[in-house]
Amino acid sequence: MPKEKRLEHEVFSELAELCISPGYVHAIAYFCFRDNTIKYDDVMSVEDVLQQFSRDRLLRTEISTLVGLACKTRINTELPSPEVVQNYIDRTETLLEELHHSIMPSIAEAFDFEKIGDESLALFKSGAFLREPIFYSGEGAYLFQYRDFSKLKYQKDDDWFIENKKFTIQEAIAVATTTQALQDVKITELMFELVDKASNEWSLLPAFKFTVKEISCASQIEEEIVNQVIKSFISPVNMSDFNSLDDYNPTNAYPIIELSNNEYVLFQNYSLMQALYETPFFWLHEDERYRPTAMENRGKFAETFSADRLKLVFGEHRVFTNISIYTSRKKWAGEIDVLVVFANRAIVLQAKSKKLTIAARKGNDSHLQNDFKKAVQSAYDQAYLCATLLTDRNHKLIDENGDELNIHRDFKEVYPFCVVSEHYPALATQAKQFLQYNTTNCIKAPFVMDIFMLDVMTEMLQSPLHFLSYVNRRTSYGEKIYSTHELTILSYHLKKNLWMDNEYSGMYFEDDLCADLDLAMLTRREDVPGIDTPEGILTKYRGTVYDQIVKDIEILEHAQTIDLGFFLLTLSGKTVEILNSSVPKLIRRSKEDGKNHDLTLSFDEMRTGLTIHCNDDHPSTSMPRLRNHCEQRKYTQKATSWFGICIGAFFPKVKFGVNLEHEWAKEQRMDELVKDLPKIQRGDLIDFSTRTAKQRKTGRNERCPCGSSKKYKNCCLANL
Repeated sequence: MPKEKRLEHEVFSELAELCISPGYVHAIAYFCFRDNTIKYDDVMSVEDVLQQFSRDRLLRTEISTLVGLACKTRINTELPSPEVVQNYIDRTETLLEELHHSIMPSIAEAFDFEKIGDESLALFKSGAFLREPIFYSGEGAYLFQYRDFSKLKYQKDDDWFIENKKFTIQEAIAVATTTQALQDVKITELMFELVDKASNEWSLLPAFKFTVKEISCASQIEEEIVNQVIKSFISPVNMSDFNSLDDYNPTNAYPIIELSNNEYVLFQNYSLMQALYETPFFWLHEDERYRPTAMENRGKFAETFSADRLKLVFGEHRVFTNISIYTSRKKWAGEIDVLVVFANRAIVLQAKSKKLTIAARKGNDSHLQNDFKKAVQSAYDQAYLCATLLTDRNHKLIDENGDELNIHRDFKEVYPFCVVSEHYPALATQAKQFLQYNTTNCIKAPFVMDIFMLDVMTEMLQSPLHFLSYVNRRTSYGEKIYSTHELTILSYHLKKNLWMDNEYSGMYFEDDLCADLDLAMLTRREDVPGIDTPEGILTKYRGTVYDQIVKDIEILEHAQTIDLGFFLLTLSGKTVEILNSSVPKLIRRSKEDGKNHDLTLSFDEMRTGLTIHCNDDHPSTSMPRLRNHCEQRKYTQKATSWFGICIGAFFPKVKFGVNLEHEWAKEQRMDELVKDLPKIQRGDLIDFSTRTAKQRKTGRNERCPCGSSKKYKNCCLANL
């Protein structure tokens, strides 16, 4: 008979008893080494990082629970026999697995059958179901992000730190960084030492111990300052209120454990860096006199950080902050935290600083939704309101200096961004369940993220077209994509180019897809020897004709070519190869004979196409010729849209582009114009043709070869 499912509190109580067993900390040390350490040789590979995604690995939230339970009494560091430690390890893994199963409610527990037929009933919005992803969603930020962002978050509060804590935020970061570096050295040294020791002496605990003197010597910071930092993060003992998985675990905020003989132990460097980012705010908040200043600094940090990161992608001249919106009667209507304008696209970003409360973590429905409303829904509501006002010319935009912001307002797409500055567990899951939003032809679905995700996006996609193209697809596929982390989806995109055909109803991304991105970020931010860019869309066509065309379109920043840039970034490898092999031929032919040559690609399934003209003619001649050619190609293919670009021959750059978008309709005039147009040859996946302009000189009274239906003397000849 199958074993009867135990209640959650029963499993948790047994786990709590196990964690206060004599010498249990040696089992915790083993888990920390096994599951938090990436082992690699000279160069870290994706396969090395994939160790972190093993299903046998404990999550950091699980290890933090073990540490918290062990601190319910004074830590006993006595080394048990190898058999006892192994028993601790085996029992812990069994109980944690059972605990995971027990936290998942049955349908009967979570489903109110009396509400069947009620439109408000939403099974997966219940707190009972969201408790699991909130606890088991894993890390939403990298360790180095917590470390680096702490300085930015609290740099304006340094006077308070010096007066009340006797150290600066930079000194606290230095102590935490040194502790991590010292631990890495000790782990390596201990591995060699254990080889010469008897099995009954094996323990990994020494690698996680340290003293104030050790940190002071390694960091070159005075012992008194080091001592003040360490004391500020020491975990309390006898935590009587930590009695369930969702209770406040003080070791998350205060992860350093004090032992005897002036020794300390830190099991997870990640916990200390996260505490460094989160805990000081509560110190500031407790000071009633300083609280208003702390709140103001906290809000400014989120806005300033978001703007600075977006400037890396779009440049300072396209990013604006604190834009007030007024009606024609000078009445305030709204404020945009960060506004990005690129060609006919815009990002309206609203930032919030809100954490998930303990009550919400416990699965309380009202608290979950209330927290979400304060952190995300309110940010979206503001972003949507501002987006509608942004597109209304009756409203004026005033920057933070009081000057009117004079920008074009004919936006084709506006993307609302909702950014939270705190780690918000299972943010993607909660956004999918709770967020209520609207879309229009112009205002797209919102992109909900934290600053850690925004940081990675702007790090990896430092190109306006690549960045906006990803945003376009991510928001378009929002209801079809499922993942516990936004980072996972971004990692997939960098490798495979995120794209969904209409035949797919949804896609689910496993966490291990993030390994390539994790390695790239470790290489970039921690100087780990490895690959700093995942092999994929950013590397495969680097330096090719296709890559140059995309860059040229980005430099032009013309509304007519932005859609083409988006389109090019979705092309298959085979189509890209056609471009890379064919465009150089056009350029060579145009150089040889000085005539126009063109390449046409048709994409029947998407009802669109692309025509590339190559010539050095004056734009007054080449632009109408390209437009008319595209009109004819669009008509013959019965397409709803068509793109065209003109590339120079002796200076092979994109000179201009056209974008035709309108539904196909039969026209007698067009039938006459296209009757002699050469048909496109069929390829395996696309239609492909090249042709050269006729060499015969056009008569003055003949129809203009550009396709305008006008006489040559009244059309292109007059422009020569």
